[in-house]
Amino acid sequence: MPSVYDLKPRFQALLRPIVILLAAIGATANQITIATCLISIALGVSLTYGPKHWFLLPVWLFLRMALNAIDGMLAKEHNQVTRVGALLNEITDVIADAALFLPFIAIFGPLWTALLVYLSTLTEFTSVVILSITGARPNHGPMGKSDRALVLGILAAWLALGFSVHEVVPMLLALVLVATVYNRARNIS
Repeated sequence: MPSVYDLKPRFQALLRPIVILLAAIGATANQITIATCLISIALGVSLTYGPKHWFLLPVWLFLRMALNAIDGMLAKEHNQVTRVGALLNEITDVIADAALFLPFIAIFGPLWTALLVYLSTLTEFTSVVILSITGARPNHGPMGKSDRALVLGILAAWLALGFSVHEVVPMLLALVLVATVYNRARNIS
């Protein structure tokens, strides 16, 4: 199934000069990972409890995808791979996703939002379990991390333009997340 994740090699090529510069000035992958998570938490909380400046979310989600690629490239291409970094990468992604779903409580309600956070976490958990069994981390869609960022960004842009979101949207998102878990888990044997 096609995924935004398929664009990763081209995206990384565009980011490589930034990664080289960051490595040259001594930035670490773990610093980028932690900073990205903290900014995601701050934005999620701000949009949940403050003014709904929805336009900030798609901008940040794009930057977050770039920073997620940058931290991975710093780790792999500049000898910064560590077990702590691998742990931070997985945990901070789940925390950041949850924080960035928070503002949608105002749109989807708390139960749907909680379910979407749970299912998003389950997609990543499924991948980590499969990685521990097979040594390869699946990124199958249709709603992997990059795809979720794109969908949330589109929803936030839609809201920023003053449009409403139909009540069936969280149900569709939940079904697509369940399909993602199934797609990631079905080929393990």
